[in-house]
Amino acid sequence: MPEWLRERARLSPEQPALVCGDDRWDFAELDRRVSAVAGRLAMRGISSGDHVALLSTNSSGFVQFVHAVPRLGAVLVPLNVRLTVDEVAWQLADSRATCLVFDEGNEPTAKDLGDRLPSLTCVTLADLTRPQEHIDLGQAAGPSNIECSAVHSVIYTSGTTGQPKGAMLTYGNHFWSAAASAQNLGLRSDDCWLACMPLFHVGGLAILLRGVIYGNTVIVHESFDPDAVNNAIDHQGVTIFSAVSNMLLRILESRGERSFPASLRCVLAGDGPVPEPLLEKCRSRGLPVVQTYGLTEAASQVATQSPDSHQQVPGSAGRPFANTDLRIESDLGEAVPSGEPGEIVVRGPTVMSGYLRNPEATAKALRDGWLHTGDIGYIDAHGNLHVLDRRDDLIVSGGENVYPAEVEEVLRSHPAVLDAAAFGVPDERWGQQLIAAIVPRPGNMPTGEELTAYCRTRLASYKVPKQLRFVPQLPHSSSGKLLRRTLREEWPNATQEG
Repeated sequence: MPEWLRERARLSPEQPALVCGDDRWDFAELDRRVSAVAGRLAMRGISSGDHVALLSTNSSGFVQFVHAVPRLGAVLVPLNVRLTVDEVAWQLADSRATCLVFDEGNEPTAKDLGDRLPSLTCVTLADLTRPQEHIDLGQAAGPSNIECSAVHSVIYTSGTTGQPKGAMLTYGNHFWSAAASAQNLGLRSDDCWLACMPLFHVGGLAILLRGVIYGNTVIVHESFDPDAVNNAIDHQGVTIFSAVSNMLLRILESRGERSFPASLRCVLAGDGPVPEPLLEKCRSRGLPVVQTYGLTEAASQVATQSPDSHQQVPGSAGRPFANTDLRIESDLGEAVPSGEPGEIVVRGPTVMSGYLRNPEATAKALRDGWLHTGDIGYIDAHGNLHVLDRRDDLIVSGGENVYPAEVEEVLRSHPAVLDAAAFGVPDERWGQQLIAAIVPRPGNMPTGEELTAYCRTRLASYKVPKQLRFVPQLPHSSSGKLLRRTLREEWPNATQEG
């Protein structure tokens, strides 16, 4: 197929492509700037097959770089800016990146990395994207057509369950993900997608790629600011954006009693089931939340609710994409009946080609064409996927399975609880003991006895936390995922209550 941005610039050159701060470019201008960045990379020796890493927060330079690297036939390796220097160094070495491009805010980290990895070429993003004298764009011509099976990007998993792995996502993976999402959500000529989450995650990257595939405008915010999001919704024609539960709550709090305009047609929420009280608050305020389920290894979304609220099943992530097969398997690898929980396994053209230089992990994850996600869920009688938890977060206490998300939803429904996390710690008698970390609402501190009694009226006895701990906040990854592993590791030194 034709290269996405180059073809989009040919088809709709004057269509607004990107809004980021003071930068407002149509597709023709974005294409011109991307060619210039690709030319500068080529002059630094970057060529087809090279792995080129980027350490940067959201910016127009980030967007240019994302499209410039593939234009040379090179492979994009976006890095999480919240990682430590040791973690970034490991990923650079694992990916065998030949070049690291970094923004001003990450210059100290880049300098340290350059000292550690002397063979690594380090280049500032500002140097690649600054206005400059004429560049021979012939150096950046690159392939005019895309090979769908070629690797477009290597995105490292969050590492919440162990050492990060580099998921190799092909052009075909990204394209079929975009096509399936458009089929599910619909596609309008006035669609404008706001990117207020980190672009170095697969969900953020997907927005940039879909913008050029669809021909829609993308608004990029440098970081999440609920006031800025509300302003973009009201004044910049935002029709779609992606968020996690905590972001939804902050957007509602920032907005006060104002309703949302009808032009905002879809908000994708994908960090696990949105707590029912928060969903109800969104519905009452006219915030059209659509729950999704996805993962890096499947190029973002796997299942998504219909934007038609009448077809949405509360608590579900909707039905699988039209080009995706999804089933639930037992521990023996057998498909289980509707309504029974098991591991979510996925098959289809959005599934990665494998983990970079990690055949053992690839063989474990990809079996007989199916991606074994490690997530637990079930499919209801109408074909909707309900995600319960990660397999690694499943708590087995006294032979009974406890899904943390179920316990957390009950705790969050208490009027004095702002947020909650349930996790298991080793226990000689029961195998694991159920623990809960509680973030109380300001000025409304509950007691452990009060919350325990509340849970007992809503949960089976084995699902009631045995111990409680009150904390000012819960640990989350940069993509918004709750880090239960961190809570488990910190528990032995925690002050316990309840």
